[in-house]
Amino acid sequence: MNKKQAKERIEELRKQVEYHAKKYYDEDKPEISDFEYDMLMVELRNLEKEFPELITKDSLTQKVGGNVKEGFQKVTHEVPLQSLQDVFSIEEVKDYIEKIEQKAEENNIKQVTYVVETKIDGLSAALEYKNGQFVRGATRGNGAVGEDVTRNLQTVKTIPKKLKDPIDIIVRGEVFIAKSDFEKMNQEREENEEELFANSRNAAAGSLRQLDSKITEKRPLDIYIFNVQKIEGKEFHSHYEELEYLSKQGFNVNPVRIYCKTRQEIEKAIQKIGEERETLTFGIDGAVVKVDDLKFREILGTTAKTPRWAVAYKYPPEKKETKLKEIVCQVGRTGVITPMAILEPVKIAGSTISKTTLHNEDFIKEKELKIGDTVVIQKAGDVIPEIVAVKKEKRTGEEVPFDMPTTCPVCGAPAIREEGEAAIRCTGIECPAKLFRNLVHFASREAMNIDGLGENIIAQLLRKELIKNIADIYMLKLEDIASLKKNGQKFAQNLIDSINKSKENDLHRLITALGIRHVGTKASKLLARKYKNIDNLMVAELEDLSAINDIGPIVASSIREFFQQEQTKDLIEKLKKAGVNIQAKEEENSDNRFEGKTFVLTGTLEKYTRGEASNLIEKFGGKTSGTVSKKTSYVLAGEEAGSKLTKAQNLGVTILSEAEFEEMLH
Repeated sequence: MNKKQAKERIEELRKQVEYHAKKYYDEDKPEISDFEYDMLMVELRNLEKEFPELITKDSLTQKVGGNVKEGFQKVTHEVPLQSLQDVFSIEEVKDYIEKIEQKAEENNIKQVTYVVETKIDGLSAALEYKNGQFVRGATRGNGAVGEDVTRNLQTVKTIPKKLKDPIDIIVRGEVFIAKSDFEKMNQEREENEEELFANSRNAAAGSLRQLDSKITEKRPLDIYIFNVQKIEGKEFHSHYEELEYLSKQGFNVNPVRIYCKTRQEIEKAIQKIGEERETLTFGIDGAVVKVDDLKFREILGTTAKTPRWAVAYKYPPEKKETKLKEIVCQVGRTGVITPMAILEPVKIAGSTISKTTLHNEDFIKEKELKIGDTVVIQKAGDVIPEIVAVKKEKRTGEEVPFDMPTTCPVCGAPAIREEGEAAIRCTGIECPAKLFRNLVHFASREAMNIDGLGENIIAQLLRKELIKNIADIYMLKLEDIASLKKNGQKFAQNLIDSINKSKENDLHRLITALGIRHVGTKASKLLARKYKNIDNLMVAELEDLSAINDIGPIVASSIREFFQQEQTKDLIEKLKKAGVNIQAKEEENSDNRFEGKTFVLTGTLEKYTRGEASNLIEKFGGKTSGTVSKKTSYVLAGEEAGSKLTKAQNLGVTILSEAEFEEMLH
């Protein structure tokens, strides 16, 4: 490769690593594996080594990745939190040790000792203590400047608030989430159909860097301390001695630290950690070799980015081949149908894998998966197993293509995939898999507004099998609810009253509560106004529905399909028998002064909430929108109106004050 080619490739690599570093360090949402990122860095580092004249100060090979997140105070580290030089083979470890031994010989040091530790897969942080009291905690950031996350770190139970000795000390540790806790978090997120954390490191980083410490407190964060950054009034001779002292002070010190005297012992330690990594309760992404003698460390010094007295050996990701025996489909709480691969059990990275998610229909098509295929499995981040490839050359012709179901595997209702979406969803309102979410929505404030019937109570009612469908809410007895709480009579009576009150709700609330896809509060009001009762709406033709302003063909189709289902008809009959109102209560309004007018609300109004103002506009035949355009008739601007007001001024849209709006109402 000539210099011109090298320059082009270096520039390309820098763009890639900067993009992925931002995703990893700043957004905690990596798009590639650690190994893939490491390989990009290795290629960049090797090219810069071959063409040193092309090295620039802003290259990520010369500095630590990561920036301070907006909303956090900046902390300048008294002692920089540097990153480690990575190596990927035992040969590179040997080369590193040889250089250290050569440097020792030059300085008349007869014996060099080392400590080999686990490289914990988490987020680095510095903890500062004054007179033995925890006073401040900060993330690594870019190594020189980090984020003040003191309040968040105070929620981590394994961080001592007070040390045994009244010392001034700064220590460095790795904040992480244990494997079992991580798996539990992802399982809960999968059930709630939330985006899964890519790996435990990103889960820990995202949890620690929350602007709201109450969110952090709910996350199972832990920490292992692995270094003394600075200490006043006490001197140590070795790193191992430091760690022993920190342990006695009450710190949760990295539990895997192997004292070594020779290169052979170092290699055995690395091998031992690699063999036992799956038995560890926490995730690791390598082993760190550190020079033990602190005075020799001073002689070795550091570069701008890394210490010369330590190196990190990265274990390669393990891949195995196995058979894809079957594909089964699971239904999540919101009705998303997710395909799951059932595999011939295979041991990888120390654990036996027998199944893994296939995400969605597009993933199966992209990989061209067939039942019976030989597939390659890898554990992403050494935690989540995934299919990374299909061995098509091993096909026998007996493999069977897989098609996603057209009906829900749990309840048999139609399963649909809408345009622009990757997910296929169950549409059945009585589907047992969706029941929890359907109940939560039905009782919510914007729907039937059943005060006291929140997620926790619904979960208890389901667990005790006191409700098995939505209509069962209206069959609950006082004693059933009272049994959920100690001295729960008053709570039970209040909830019964709220349930009974909800029977009298206007029709539009019931339509909202049914959770018809694409039908929110505004559309529910339009439907209630036009059809007057639920029976008329249930038999409404597609053409009539599509003709309603702001409904459109997609929403109309969703409404029609929903009411044609047997599950929907069954639920409506049950609600009628329970005494739930199915009639529109709103009187015919002949005053349509705002007909054909579109309002956009911005800022804070003095007399009305936005919801109240919207209701008034709709009452007089107008409609509201969330965005300003040339078609907007008026922008109702309250205090602290923002960009919408500016856009309206630029477009020449009429801007109303609250007083002017009131004049229009009277």
